Amino acid sequence: MMKTTNKLFTVAVLICIVAGLAITSSCLKSANVYSPKRPIQPVNGFYTSNSVDAANLVAYWPFNGNLTDSLSNTTGVSTLTSFAKGVEGQGLQGADSGYVVSDVPAAVQNLHSFTLTTWYNMPENTKGVVALVDIANDQSFWGNLDIFLENPPNATTGQLKVHLWNNGTSATGTDAWEGDYVINNAFNVWNQVAVTYNDTTSTVKVYFNGALVGTNTQAGFAPLNWVGVKKMAFGTLQFQTNPSLTGAVQYPGFGSYLVGEMDQVRIFNKVLTLNDIGAVYGLEKLGR
Repeated sequence: MMKTTNKLFTVAVLICIVAGLAITSSCLKSANVYSPKRPIQPVNGFYTSNSVDAANLVAYWPFNGNLTDSLSNTTGVSTLTSFAKGVEGQGLQGADSGYVVSDVPAAVQNLHSFTLTTWYNMPENTKGVVALVDIANDQSFWGNLDIFLENPPNATTGQLKVHLWNNGTSATGTDAWEGDYVINNAFNVWNQVAVTYNDTTSTVKVYFNGALVGTNTQAGFAPLNWVGVKKMAFGTLQFQTNPSLTGAVQYPGFGSYLVGEMDQVRIFNKVLTLNDIGAVYGLEKLGR
């Protein structure tokens, strides 16, 4: 195949010369149309990130120049954030004291089992705990879902934590804590975090760059009940916004803000498999 291609290229160039034309870029471009194209390779059986469990995707913030959930058209409100180069297209650019607050889409309020995936790229959080996504609980100190990085032990190693709260089993609610999960190369590069919750088994799994880093089962936690959950935040914890998204407290002294970037927040209404989480990770990393 390569010999045939080379012959065709040579013939095309000779035609240009015989015709008395300079070997211009247009001639070369015409000759190169004969070059074979390398086919796009799938990742775990998928060709694009948007095709992974597409029927179960219930919320998606690509942050490609706007703050809108592309499925519900719910649009967030920025405080000091902007847009920058993301892992795919543009992403949300955070800032000190910067964050986005959004209404919670109805499909997220009605979740039981779910998967959330997102990317971040941030410097070491020396000023305090930094949340990526926080689904707020206006009656409690912690949110219904808090995904955050603790104060790190050093400039490269992070500590990833996840907290869930559920009022489905008691009047006072039930907490489920997952972490501290040690993650390497946590800062100044793009990293993906994924969280799954199985409402049948009350099991939470946490993934970092497509690999499982922790599993925890909280006995008696199910069934999940987020009906009536009103607000969510990107780039900080619920008590770091102004006004605070919870009546319990504001600015407790250990919270901070994402001063780097985040991108590609997806929420599914099912537990994605390791294969499918790996597909989302691999394809988004490729910009697909």
